[in-house]
Amino acid sequence: MRNEEMLLIPGPTPVVDSIYDAMASETRGHTDPRFVAQYKASIEKTRELFNTDGEVFVVAGSGTIAMEMALVNTVAAGERLLIISQGYFGDRFIQLGKAFGIEIDVLQAEWGKQVAAEEVERMMKEHTYKAVTITHADTSTGVAADLETLVPIVKQHGALVIVDGVCATAAMEEDMQKEYGDAGHTIDVVLTGSQKAIGVPPGLAIVAFNQTALAARKKIERVPAYYCDIANWIPIMQDPSKYFATPPVNLIYAYDEGMKLVLDEGLTKRYARHTSFGRAVRAALKVYGMQPLADETVAASTLSCILYPEGVDDAAFRSTLAKKGIIVAGALAHLAGKAFRIGHMGNTTEDMLATAVEQIGNTLVELGHEVSVDEAVRRFKEEVSAVV
Repeated sequence: MRNEEMLLIPGPTPVVDSIYDAMASETRGHTDPRFVAQYKASIEKTRELFNTDGEVFVVAGSGTIAMEMALVNTVAAGERLLIISQGYFGDRFIQLGKAFGIEIDVLQAEWGKQVAAEEVERMMKEHTYKAVTITHADTSTGVAADLETLVPIVKQHGALVIVDGVCATAAMEEDMQKEYGDAGHTIDVVLTGSQKAIGVPPGLAIVAFNQTALAARKKIERVPAYYCDIANWIPIMQDPSKYFATPPVNLIYAYDEGMKLVLDEGLTKRYARHTSFGRAVRAALKVYGMQPLADETVAASTLSCILYPEGVDDAAFRSTLAKKGIIVAGALAHLAGKAFRIGHMGNTTEDMLATAVEQIGNTLVELGHEVSVDEAVRRFKEEVSAVV
């Protein structure tokens, strides 16, 4: 990669040269047959990624636009939504729901933990929900949702399952035809963005609907949106030569190349790689006395929120590390200054993460802390090998 720094935040993530090269290709008109063919190819790759029998949408926008598209096309004003939140970004659905007049209930976990399945079961029995939102991997906490447990509970009560995959898609399984237990117990909507585990620069909102979710949209008499109304986008996704809103031509070039890399690696292999990277990074940083916020049993494979040992100054640590070319993110909300977040997803490699572990150790030494850098790097490589 020709990047001058290692961008190991929870997103955007490192971009490889072939994606840069694709993005730098000559800009063509959005109705040019050559661009139309590439846009269509990227849509088909997206359909393959999610294995959906419905529709996928690849449009200009952020992950927040994707969240809005997922919600406004499935839950009407006055209908009830249950939000399963395991951090800051799960909570974002609260404001989205309120903006569209949706009745909201929230189950919020203590940061670093999962919402208890028993609590979800209790709420599903007490109320009738149109849909339930589940953040697959919360960017603020590094906690992964247990889809194997949650999807059957939600589907047994007849609600739609909306999965926020912004920090999970292309790194953690989101197969929309997979049945979780009984027949028909599947994910109905997945939403994501281009800049995290897919490894493409920011700017694309990506949403997938199955047939059940599409049927829910048809039953909504009036969607309080224009750009985010999937009824306006379905004709374009089926035939990109048609026009609704101008697509980000060069970003589609980049996305098509990014999706090619994802599928060429193979989804099963890619999921295993991310699992190994996550476990190895967390194990290595424990050598420095740095503890993950999320226990290994609930930790996401895409990023980790790491608590500082006593005496480490957040600003000094991250700024010193940045001078060595390693960029990590600060923690959010009440954890600000007490932890940092490190991404290990998308186009990151074993060598990159081993270097990051080494430089984190060197930074701690430089700041006056006694740690074993060699032991941490050895532990990282040992853990990667063990999982692979």
